[in-house]
Amino acid sequence: MNYFLILYDGSTRSIIEEEEFSSEDRHLALERRFALEKEYRDAPNVEVVVFGSESHEALEHTHSRYFKTVSQMTNSLHG
Repeated sequence: MNYFLILYDGSTRSIIEEEEFSSEDRHLALERRFALEKEYRDAPNVEVVVFGSESHEALEHTHSRYFKTVSQMTNSLHG
């Protein structure tokens, strides 16, 4: 399993930064997360998350709000 760190701006609905870590480097992903949380603590619209996933494709499917526009998500519900 790999770990994906995402720095996400909710106000613009865009990814600011994305990093992938191997399972052996999980601790580095968490250290990076904590550093970014500290850096962006005064930015209420910025999220810092770390997800474990078998692949980036699987992550895009399970956490699509980080990767798709609102229009794309709406269309996928209706079609």
